[in-house]
Amino acid sequence: MTIRVAIQHKTTYEFDRFINVAPHVLRLQPAAHSRTKIHAYSLKVLPETHFINVQQDPFGNFQTRLVFPEKTNKLEFYVEVIADMTVINPFDFFVESYAEEYPFAYDKALKKELDPYLQVTESCPLLDKWLSTVDRKNTPINDFLVAINSRLAADIGYGIRLEPGVQTCEETLTLKKGSCRDTSWLLVQILRSLGLAARFASGYLVQLTSDVKALDGPSGPEEDFTDLHAWCEVFLPGAGWVGLDPTSGLFAGEGHIPLACTPEPASAAPITGLIDECECEFSYSNIVTRIHEDPRVTKPYAEGEWDTIKALGFAVDKQLEEGDVRLTMGGEPTFVSIDDMDSEQWNTGALGAEKLKLAKDLLIKMKQEFGANGLLHYGQGKWYPGEEVPRWALGCFWRTDGEALWNDPNYLARVDKDYKHTIKDAQAFGELLCKKLALDKQYLQSTYEDTLYYLWMEQSLPADADPTKADLKDDLERRRLAKLLSRGLSTTTGFVLPLEFDSVNNHWNSSLWPMRSDVITLIPGDSPMGYRLPLNSLPAQAEEDRIPERDPFDPRQPLANKKDNAVLDSVAKQHFAKKPAQPAPRQEKLAPQKTLKNVIRTTLCIEPRDGRLHVFMPPMTHLEHFVSILEQLEAVAKTLELPIVIEGYEPPKDPRLQKFLITPDPGVIEVNIHPAASWKELVHNTETLYRQAYLSRLGAEKFMLDGRHTGTGGGNHVTLGGRTPADSPLLRRPELLQSLVTFWQHHPGLSYLFSGMFIGPTSQAPRPDEGRDEALYEMEIAFQNMPEGFVEEPWLVDRLMRNLLVDITGNTHRSEFCIDKLYAAGSASGRQGLLEFRGFEMPPHPHMSLVQMLLLRCLVARFWKEPYKKPLVRWGTSLHDKFMLPHFVWQDVKEVVEDLQRHGFPFKLEWLAPFEEFRFPHYGRQQIDDMEIELRWAIEPWHVLGEEITGSGTARYVDSSVERLQVKLSGLTDGRYVLSCNGRRVPIRSTGRKGEYVGAVRYKAWAPPSALHPTLGTDTPLIFDLIDTWNGLSVGGCTYHVSHPGGRTYDNVPVNSNEAEARRVNRFWDHGFTQGALSPPPAFSALRSFYPNGDEPRAMAPPAEEPMNEYPHTLDLRKQYNVL
Repeated sequence: MTIRVAIQHKTTYEFDRFINVAPHVLRLQPAAHSRTKIHAYSLKVLPETHFINVQQDPFGNFQTRLVFPEKTNKLEFYVEVIADMTVINPFDFFVESYAEEYPFAYDKALKKELDPYLQVTESCPLLDKWLSTVDRKNTPINDFLVAINSRLAADIGYGIRLEPGVQTCEETLTLKKGSCRDTSWLLVQILRSLGLAARFASGYLVQLTSDVKALDGPSGPEEDFTDLHAWCEVFLPGAGWVGLDPTSGLFAGEGHIPLACTPEPASAAPITGLIDECECEFSYSNIVTRIHEDPRVTKPYAEGEWDTIKALGFAVDKQLEEGDVRLTMGGEPTFVSIDDMDSEQWNTGALGAEKLKLAKDLLIKMKQEFGANGLLHYGQGKWYPGEEVPRWALGCFWRTDGEALWNDPNYLARVDKDYKHTIKDAQAFGELLCKKLALDKQYLQSTYEDTLYYLWMEQSLPADADPTKADLKDDLERRRLAKLLSRGLSTTTGFVLPLEFDSVNNHWNSSLWPMRSDVITLIPGDSPMGYRLPLNSLPAQAEEDRIPERDPFDPRQPLANKKDNAVLDSVAKQHFAKKPAQPAPRQEKLAPQKTLKNVIRTTLCIEPRDGRLHVFMPPMTHLEHFVSILEQLEAVAKTLELPIVIEGYEPPKDPRLQKFLITPDPGVIEVNIHPAASWKELVHNTETLYRQAYLSRLGAEKFMLDGRHTGTGGGNHVTLGGRTPADSPLLRRPELLQSLVTFWQHHPGLSYLFSGMFIGPTSQAPRPDEGRDEALYEMEIAFQNMPEGFVEEPWLVDRLMRNLLVDITGNTHRSEFCIDKLYAAGSASGRQGLLEFRGFEMPPHPHMSLVQMLLLRCLVARFWKEPYKKPLVRWGTSLHDKFMLPHFVWQDVKEVVEDLQRHGFPFKLEWLAPFEEFRFPHYGRQQIDDMEIELRWAIEPWHVLGEEITGSGTARYVDSSVERLQVKLSGLTDGRYVLSCNGRRVPIRSTGRKGEYVGAVRYKAWAPPSALHPTLGTDTPLIFDLIDTWNGLSVGGCTYHVSHPGGRTYDNVPVNSNEAEARRVNRFWDHGFTQGALSPPPAFSALRSFYPNGDEPRAMAPPAEEPMNEYPHTLDLRKQYNVL
């Protein structure tokens, strides 16, 4: 975002006596061709008795001539420049086709005009030697200039030199050191010697400290900095003068403000003049001060403001504690790679090699922060149709009582390291584990791959294919076959050890698996063997033998410590001594449908894979059992000195265990962060997560091709609950859910200020009143039956709301308020007492995320004291009209903040300003006398289209080709002005403030083959006219382009926020209004079909008002209205 700065430059000469001062020439006024916007310039000169004239030199530079009629003992020049540091992309230019590659020759007429800038005035052996090493083969001109500039920056060191004048090229090359003016003059001579026109530039350099420190390379100055500087400019046909700064090796950007650009350094000197001979004391200073900063996501809050936010968080904590709310807050923030925003895995694909690598790195870093004595777990995540393999899930688990879940991390193997573990290591590990668990080692049973299946696969290959070889281009099945054939099909894959805990006798039981064949044959596949067990080949399990899930509401006792477990271990060893030496023989083949008791189906698996020993954990119902087996696994690993990878089923959900999970989602990495019970914990968790993600080269923001700044696209879902399901405030007082849903329904701004790009009835988190007109009617019936106060029936809230908080297809997960983990009767995993807010997009800064959380905490505390029970509002079409505009969203959120303030929560509206700038980026302003036109991006719902046949199957595309802009006008005289867009009248509505109006334009920005209206063309560019109806003239306007107005096409998304901002700025012109006198347009709409292109001539305005009954705040350029 734009930062306005003031440059204060002071130069002082103090003489030892009064002297005569000859006329002086100052070149301290920013040049007319400065690309950095200059708002103000001021010059103050001492002595005050002087004559001043401002003129231009032959090269168009401003120069101030000063005459001092009286003697003086002091000469002082004080300059102040106010400028906007709006990002400029130094590579945003075209060149003529003949100059796209170096070498090239200037056009004859152009060369004559550039003659002063082509004169080589210095030559020396060292310069000739330097030039002889320049590669003069055909090279893209940008690459050529970058190479020359960066090489010179590396060859010549920087040094401050206070002596007047410029070193010769020979001096600079000999010393290999020089000031900025010395290196720049050397570059001028180098470029001229290479046949390129170059000039010397003198000006101000402004460098502002970065909000975020760079991971690679320098981060820039530690403090804001400015000084006089020099650089070089080269002339490229089509592009004009392009700045090169050989001191840094970079191209000139918004921080380079030219004062004078000339063929020779002497004529660009900032101050020139003569004085009498005397003793002189010289001093100067350059200071840059930020005088205005738009809210920005890299630094959303000043330190003092952030301290106030944290103080409110602690105050809200106190209220929650006094009210016995027992609130915990967690979430599912998402991240993307900061280095790769173009590949499939960071856009639409769920899986990817780089994604897994970064997730593992983040897992290790977060374990050190949150669960140093915890367990790393590599499990299986979701498996969606169309995906070859299930998604992975990386987890870290640790005990809440402070006891270690895993003592020595050296025995947790790294999944990216080859330990050379073999099947013999797996067997030794399993046999020792049997001994530790007081089980006979014959319960450890070998498993094998399905030989017949893979032999059939081998025979199915083409005759010329080598079945033992495959590459990444081959499909998954082929690669799997090659790997197994190389290893050998008869080789043991791993071992299974069926396990079940006997809670009565406090020991582990096992059994043999009765199979029809003599071996246990795994199901073909790539997953760990624990997911490929032939469970269907086991005898049917009797109903009474099934172990039910543990009820999440069951009370839990504190976990045993290591001493207690040692006692249990001794008991198990006594039990082992009583065991027979041989287990019972295998059972005979069973008749169909016959059940067999005492066959344990849950099994621990030990498998060497990719040089690592993997231990697959079976599903368990009690955390105590999981902790017990984990201690034995660590003891075996330590005894055999075999690091292992723990995979398979996660520990059972239990409040005595904390965890975070890292999983893949389309285009993002999702982190299921553990819940926090206090504001202090929440701040620590959020700041730590963002910091460690950044150090793992993961970011919380993305950029679209046109430069639009967005979140990751994966959301930042927030969960509300309690330490245990029984503590959940939503189950204890169901009216809290009613209050939240009602308040959100009353304030659409809460839905749209924090949302992502995709909103509407088919989005991931639709509002209850989006797409289902009768939903509010049915919801009011449910609210009538909602009990007041505390309840003893935790299932009641689920029964009342389950079928209402859904999307239009009945999906409970795709809802703004998701309650599928609140108290779902179907499974224990659905009875967690959690409410999930799914409408939040990922904020790019941790403090913004925490402000979101604080807003929710304030609302929970407010509704806990005073439930919010009001009639629901039928917004109708205004939901996707009025509340799509940032002005009305902001006004609505203002009402929310005022409500909180009335109830004793001093939440400030300005804390949400970074969200407004992030969600509704500012595109440009145009000042016309005392009136202003401001353009901002507005929200546009996306529609899911009908099914289409694609190369990979049936697809339903989402139409994002339509966009919306908000236009805000201020300073208008009521009834005098009309705003038009492309010749049509924009419906502007008064904001309640005198002279201020707001409206919207909906237009088709792109023309993809699949769209809601594929036959309609685009409506861009958008030309806005402010029409004076009293005089029949357009008094001014502006133009907005959807793409680069010069026709540049971008192949990649912006690499950072600077490039993104430059792309956005380029699309707005503060000119382009309709010329000439205006006359009312004829009614051409009836003749539209007779025009060659199907469109009537654009009106010269003032256009007639068009009836827009359904969307009164929006002009839809796609639709033709009957003119009133």
